[in-house]
Amino acid sequence: MQTTLNVKGMSCGHCVSSVKGALEQVKGIENVDIDLAAGKVDVTYDDAQVTVDDLKNTIENQGYDVV
Repeated sequence: MQTTLNVKGMSCGHCVSSVKGALEQVKGIENVDIDLAAGKVDVTYDDAQVTVDDLKNTIENQGYDVV
């Protein structure tokens, strides 16, 4: 599965690294691509192992808002 999440609060490379690093630790995540300027996080994942809510919670736990 692939989904795009709109994330508010990312403003620099460190923000991108934090979000990407956290998502890559989640079992079932296959790929993470972040467009900082657009505030978009594209995630490819195995929906048998992880849900969109899991993705949102992981990002929000890093201090960013998923809208």
